[in-house]
Amino acid sequence: MTSGTTGTGRIPGAVPLLGHVLPLLREPLSFLASLPNYGDVVRIKLGTRSAYVICTPELTREFLQRDRTFDKGGPTWDAVRDVVGDGVATCPHTPHRRQRRLVQPAFNSARLPGYAKIMSEQTASVVESWQDGDTLDVLSEMHAVTGRILLSALFTGANLRDEDLAEMLRNFRTFQQGIWRLMFMPSVIAKLNVRGNRRYRQAKTGLRHAVESVIAQYRADGTDHGDLLSMLLAAQDPDSAGDSTDAAMFSETELADQCVTFLFGGTETAADALAWSLHFIAGHPQVEARLQAEVDEVLGDNPAAFEHIPRLDLTERVIIEALRLCPPAYMLSRITTREAEIGGHIIPANTPVMYSPYLIHRRPDVYSDPERFDPDRWRDNRQAVRRPNDNLLPFGSAARQCVGNTFALTETTLALATIIRRWRLRHLPGARVRPVLRGTLEPGGLSMRIESRRRAL
Repeated sequence: MTSGTTGTGRIPGAVPLLGHVLPLLREPLSFLASLPNYGDVVRIKLGTRSAYVICTPELTREFLQRDRTFDKGGPTWDAVRDVVGDGVATCPHTPHRRQRRLVQPAFNSARLPGYAKIMSEQTASVVESWQDGDTLDVLSEMHAVTGRILLSALFTGANLRDEDLAEMLRNFRTFQQGIWRLMFMPSVIAKLNVRGNRRYRQAKTGLRHAVESVIAQYRADGTDHGDLLSMLLAAQDPDSAGDSTDAAMFSETELADQCVTFLFGGTETAADALAWSLHFIAGHPQVEARLQAEVDEVLGDNPAAFEHIPRLDLTERVIIEALRLCPPAYMLSRITTREAEIGGHIIPANTPVMYSPYLIHRRPDVYSDPERFDPDRWRDNRQAVRRPNDNLLPFGSAARQCVGNTFALTETTLALATIIRRWRLRHLPGARVRPVLRGTLEPGGLSMRIESRRRAL
């Protein structure tokens, strides 16, 4: 291909004014999977605006490493930023390094054992309420698990009532489901005074107000509760101290941005990963039997704990494989800060450029038999998801890799072990589980019947 070209052919499915919005809304995963047929870098239309999609792991690596040129922005991050503000995951390149230095101590490895205790306790509080023979909306239950974990780890000292927790989680879920619409629909539709838009705005305002109220409570209290918010309140950046005290610490707005960012990033993606894992386990009896044996041997009669993580080898590999097949962040965008060249293509300034972990994870030249669920493909590379990796991108890569990736993998591993130790989940007869896009890649229609393993044993 020559410089300035955009692929080997015209991408089908574009219509006047909307461009490729319709295939992105109707069959987004099939549309994404088809793009490598047209080139390594292809141009699509989002409404009347052009966007480029990177289709190879090599160019994706280069693209993510050049974070000054390809900065956080474009349709996905603009939609998320509307909710979470300019937190560490969404802020532009210039403030990112300072925010990263301030946030990093909250995710220090020395703090993980304390977080792990919260993870196990909150998971148990949900799964021990299940009744033998019940039918569960699995994704909703996993949201309850991960939402309680994040709120407890973030606001341990807030003494939130159950109804406060439920209201925050409802608001979070409402605006999360509206993000997909904001990503690709024309902005004029998002501004219409219709019921869906009103609910979205109310939920966003409600969650933001609740978070700001907790921050004010912590400020007035002045106590270090050993949780994420206490760490964020105390965080200081020595590299910024020469400017002013304010620059060395988070402002009130930045604190709220970080809290909502952690809720968004930690609740939704972890719930999706757990739900997909339970779906795949139920469809692979041999993996399930090995997983039960591992959990029984490692945990015994004890609750899952941080010290069990090194021995929960298959449990973690199940999570990694679920993240490969169904990455919650299936497509992400950046924006060019200047005219840029990549893969022989000249891309104008202020142009959205997108990449898809879903696309990369299912390339047959990257993974053998890529559609097959096979946790053993990670037997000799269990650490792949914890470190920047060209071919496995559920948490991003390079300088903007998710700051909470180890927290998330610890959370999902302990939660899955807690569930498997107590329950066996079965698909309902005739159930059709399908990928559904609501800001993240969710398992739609995933209702399952539960059996007590204690009774079965």
